Amino acid sequence: MRIVGIICEYNPFHRGHARQIADVRERFGADAAVVCAMSGNFVQRGDFAIAEKHLRAEAALRGGADLVLELPLPWAISSAEGFARGGVEVLESTGVVDTLCFGSECADTARLQRVADGLLSEEFSTALRERLTDGGSFAAARQEAAQQILGDDAQILSAPNDILAVEYCKALRSMHSRMTPLALPRRGSAHDGAEKDGFASASHIRTLLLDGKNADEYLTPDMARLLAQACAAGRAPVRMETLERTVLYRLRMMREGDLAAYDTGGEGLYHRFYDSAKSATSLEQLLALAKTKRYAHARLRRMLLSVFLGVVPARQDEEVPYLRVLGMNGRGQKLLHEMRSSARLPVLIKPADVRELSEAAQRLLMLEARCTDIYALAFPDPSNAAAGSEWRTGPIILDR
Repeated sequence: MRIVGIICEYNPFHRGHARQIADVRERFGADAAVVCAMSGNFVQRGDFAIAEKHLRAEAALRGGADLVLELPLPWAISSAEGFARGGVEVLESTGVVDTLCFGSECADTARLQRVADGLLSEEFSTALRERLTDGGSFAAARQEAAQQILGDDAQILSAPNDILAVEYCKALRSMHSRMTPLALPRRGSAHDGAEKDGFASASHIRTLLLDGKNADEYLTPDMARLLAQACAAGRAPVRMETLERTVLYRLRMMREGDLAAYDTGGEGLYHRFYDSAKSATSLEQLLALAKTKRYAHARLRRMLLSVFLGVVPARQDEEVPYLRVLGMNGRGQKLLHEMRSSARLPVLIKPADVRELSEAAQRLLMLEARCTDIYALAFPDPSNAAAGSEWRTGPIILDR
């Protein structure tokens, strides 16, 4: 039986995601198992997930996944490189996943691997450093350096899913992973696009939901049902802007030097955040004031979220300390049984079990718990904002 890993956010789980899982089973057979490494309550573009992680995990299980593991917070809100590295480490550490599957615009696994090898070369590092001194954006500098080293293959670095796919291949190479990469063609609309061929991007779906519009036609029936229940209960949709003044308060209470720890690029971006927070009266205005051609909007939002939560994105040498189970079905339970002997990291099923793990594992789960308490403050109905849900909520378990 093939065991395929997918690194994901499912924010929210939509028809395109279900189609990808179906494509996996069309390729490897109906008995292929699917293990997901999924972001928790906060996501890589620097925002709150639109719905709670256990709800999204349940939608994934009902949409074809067998086991959903959590991508811990410091990696979930990191750059594309850190996000990919964390996801690969989670899946690799299970000891059972043999294939890493991901969507891609080019869907050419060999080409993606060539680009990954090129970006890992010392020749590329030297070319990139030279171009970064010109003061342009990192993306532009990387594209120019890649063009010099890779020629026409560098063109794939202009497509968002291909960029992430390359980072997955880089992580596999760097970690000497036993997993084999497999690029599948991305279906439907572009990464941030609207509807195409009956599919819509997660970004477009979130825009509809946050505007109070119906997006059921793009969601799986189970995701639509679960999300409707959460909305009726005042637990969705969730957005960071609900806590806008609290975020600004946090920034204004910090000293300039306190912000430096969250400036992972070491380029002085924190100075702009500090100055912008003095006059900004909204998050949109803050980001507009901080932005320059050098910094992508997503990077600014990630730093803003990191500062607000008090979470520094994972360092390159930092390792995931445990595997946290968010949900499973019958086949997923069998995988967990196999992981008792194969997993490189301890498997955390009940939150209380963390007391038996390392200090690093305990610190991370306590961090997740504090940030989940902050996430709850952004529920549409404030009566749902009681703290402590991280310690009370166990994994979703489906019979099938």
